[in-house]
Formats: sequence, C-alpha cells, structure tokens
Amino acid sequence: MTSSGAGRGALPASPVDGLRRAVAEAASSLDGTEGASAAVLERPPRPEFGDYSSNVAMLLAPGLKSPPREVAERLKEELQGRLPEILDRVEVAGPGFLNLFLSDSWFSETLESIRAAGDRFGGGFVTPEERERVLVEFVSANPTGPLTVANGRGASVGDSLSRVLEFAGHEVEREFYVNDYGSQVDLFGRSIAAAMKGEEPPEEGYRGDYIRDLAERMNAEGLDSSDVESVTRGGVELVLEQIQATLERFRVRFDHWFSERALQAQGRVDAVLALLEERGHVYSSEGALWLRTARFADDKDRVLRRSSGDLTYFGTDIAYHEDKLNRKFDRMINVLGADHHGYVGRIKSAVEALGGRREQLEPIIMQLVHVVERGERSQMSKRKGEFVTLDDLIDDIGVDAARFFMLQRSSDTPLDLDLDLARKQSQDNPVYYVQYAHARIAGILRTAGQERLERARTAELAGLRLSLEPAERALIKRLLELPEEVLEAAERRAPHRLTAYGHQVASDFHVFYRDCRVVGAESTELEDFRLCLCETARRVIARSLDLLGVEAPERM
Repeated sequence: MTSSGAGRGALPASPVDGLRRAVAEAASSLDGTEGASAAVLERPPRPEFGDYSSNVAMLLAPGLKSPPREVAERLKEELQGRLPEILDRVEVAGPGFLNLFLSDSWFSETLESIRAAGDRFGGGFVTPEERERVLVEFVSANPTGPLTVANGRGASVGDSLSRVLEFAGHEVEREFYVNDYGSQVDLFGRSIAAAMKGEEPPEEGYRGDYIRDLAERMNAEGLDSSDVESVTRGGVELVLEQIQATLERFRVRFDHWFSERALQAQGRVDAVLALLEERGHVYSSEGALWLRTARFADDKDRVLRRSSGDLTYFGTDIAYHEDKLNRKFDRMINVLGADHHGYVGRIKSAVEALGGRREQLEPIIMQLVHVVERGERSQMSKRKGEFVTLDDLIDDIGVDAARFFMLQRSSDTPLDLDLDLARKQSQDNPVYYVQYAHARIAGILRTAGQERLERARTAELAGLRLSLEPAERALIKRLLELPEEVLEAAERRAPHRLTAYGHQVASDFHVFYRDCRVVGAESTELEDFRLCLCETARRVIARSLDLLGVEAPERM
C-alpha cells in the first residue's frame, strides 16, 4: 500500500505477522529469493476456506515454471513441517490458494498476547524515525453564526483523525483558525447593527433569529449601534464563546485558537508578501498583485491583492501557512469544506513558494452533509438564517450518535444523516449496536464478580488445551485486526474505518455470546478463557469508540 501521509509504521509483532513471515520463508525456500515476502495473507470470506489464505503459490508459479497448484502442494508440505503445532491443516484450493486452518492452541496463545498488550494493543506502532509533528487544522468556521451540522462533520473528522494519529504514535496539535477579519465579518457586524435599530440587514447580509438575539444583547449592554466596529467585535466574541462551548460539548478540544485579525495587526501579511516579492514570486498586473502559483504546478497565477487594494482570502492564508511552517510541523493537515476544491492547488503552491514542501500540506475536502427526517432533506444557509445548528443536533440525538453518524462515511463522500435512525434505541441504530455490545460485556463481567475475574486474569491462557467454538475463533481473529485498522485509518486519513470495524467486533461478540456460555461454562479453564476473551473484546470496542470520540457505556 502506498502511504498517503506519514511513513507507514511497522506494526508490533503479532501472531498474524508470524504466520505471514512463515509463509514468506516457505516461499523463499522454494525459489531461493525474498521475492515472495509481500505475499498476501488474508481472512477468506467463509470459515470453511480456512482461518487465513494466501495467494503466494500463484505469485511463485511463473518463476518456478510450474502450475500454481503444484507449487501450492509443495508449500503445503513446507509449512506443515515448519509449523506443526500451529497448523491444524493446510488445504490447496481453486487455482492454487493455500488455506491455513490454525490449531486451538494458536488461538489461546493469540488471546494471551493481545491481553498482555493491554491498553497499548492496536497503537504505538510509529517508530521514533517515523514519528511526525502534525498540525491538524479543522472546523475554522467564520465566527458569524453558530456551528452548523456541516461544521460538525469537520469537527468529528478532524478530532477523530487527531486521536488516531496520536494513538499511532505521532505528536499532534489541534488548531482552529478564527476568520475574524475581512468583508464577511464586516458584513456580519453591519447586520447586527441594523437589527439593533430595527432595520433590515444590508444586501447579502446575515439574517435569522440568532442575529436578532445578538442585537438584543448588544442593546442590553448599551452598545451604540452606530459604532459598527465595536458591534462587530462584540458579536464575534459572543459567537466565538458559543462556538467554543459547542465544541467542548461535542468532545472536541483545540490546542490553539489562531486569530486572523491578530495576524493582520502584527503586520504579518505585508511581511510575507514582501518576502515573496523579494524571491521573485510576485508581480503586478492590471492594478492587482499576483502570485506566480503556475510556477509551482497550479493551473494559473492567483491574485493576492485586488486592484481596489483589498487583500484576497488567499493573501491572508499565505501568511497563516507561513506561520505554520515557522512552527516546524512535519505535516500540516487542513480539514476543509466542500467549497474548497479550487483552493488546494493554490495553497500548496504558496507553501512551495515559501520554501516548504508541497507534500507537507495535506488538505482533506469534506463533502456535504444533509440532515434527513422522514425522508426529507433540510436545506441550510447560514446567511439566510436557515440552518440546523450542531447544538440542535446534539439536543436531538446526543453527542455519541451525532459523532458516530458523522463518521460513518469517508469524508470525500456526501453524507445523509438520518435523524429517525439516529434516535432509535435499538440494534438498527449502529452506534447503539456497538455500545450495547460493550454494555453487555460489562454486565457479564459484573455477573462473574471481581474475585472470579481476578482468577481468570491470572490464568495462563497459552497453556490451556481447549476445543474452541467457531464463534470464539472468529472473535479472536476480529480482535487481531485492530492494529491494521488503526494503521489504515492513520495513513489514509480515514477514521470512518473504525465505525465499520467497531460494528464488526460487536457483531462477532453478539454471535459469540449467543453460542458460548461464559459464566458457568463447563470447565473452570473454559470459563477463564471466555472471561478473558470478553474483557479483551470490551477493551477493543472501548478503544474503537474512543478513537471516534464516542463513549463506551457500562450500562444501557
């Protein structure tokens, strides 16, 4: 797999890695090279095809000038000789697949290794050499109104991605860029001032109940509506306080709140434009100031300052990104709205013009989110005052459902958030389904009692000789997938993977609970094993939910 970001971490050694290595070594013993070391080892779609399957024989066949099935038979003999205690049997299937059926002792040892890793299981795989300082900038909504559901999607993705990167082993800082300067903020202030006087807002101004509420507060505080600058500043402060409170409620925190107004006040924008001009990247044409972004693979040059003398948003953003570069981040991830597609090329070019590397900046473009109720979509426009706020959504379905549903789809895919489904307290609701599995496990462990649990925790699982049920084997194999899922979520900037994974773990646990008696199992050893399996499953589900910013309840 090609990494989309920070270097691919080397996952901690696991039982599956041991199997993969054994297959590669067996393959190398046939062709005398390391060429088969990348052979795939994966879970087949049905258990009758084995616990794991490999295509390595088909990769080797051309070089060995032998039919794939013949190569597979030779590999079968080699593997059975190398792993007599691990393999129950090996079967050759289809055009030359190797299907590996593992012994019950392998599953016992595997559960022991997961249990021994404790809360570290699944993360911390980034080596010191691969560890990066990462800045994740997200939400960054204009402080001209409450956060909307669309902002909530960016908050969910940015925060969950930050959690995943931290768990993987990177050093992560979270930042909100406060757009408290410019024409939209001025228009916002003039809209409040008009409402304070009972007048209509200016053309293209801001409307809605929240503008009237702000106007009432300004009037109550005795502000002069003709002092538009003070009104604007007061309105921005009040909205920003509300934004901060909403995000805290949504379990999103930031290390930095970076003010665009402060950037302007410090003269940083003019200083950066002067720097770019000194480097020969800036020129004047038709009364405007341009950056030679086409020199850096953008499709055309871009305006920094209009002929009117006003800075473009792009001009200010360059100064902001110079500040990021000066803070020596290895990676700068920007979670952006769906209307920012045209922004990507120009800001990457600006980073290059400033002396940074194009790949240092990673934009993630969020697609639209639609709130759906009774099959109908809500239309949203902050300017017109017609939108669903993030607070409204939290009041309706709660933080857990809001975050889980926001993260169910890849950020590059439009999302329909079904309120009717999110409100359900049933297994049709995916977040309820996963949380219920965690609560059910917690209930089993309470029933067992602390004394019984302590005895199970001291049991040597690797030494047990048990005959395991298919549901037990399936659940253990699913738990083993957590490190790879975290790795993929980190590298692909895809925290949505963990919603699917959490649901799969919950599903496998529910089948296990249906098929396998835990408390009161037929032997003490089996009860020890199943209690430990329950505890490990609970820990994996809790970790998956935590990376999504969702709580793992003990009772439901």
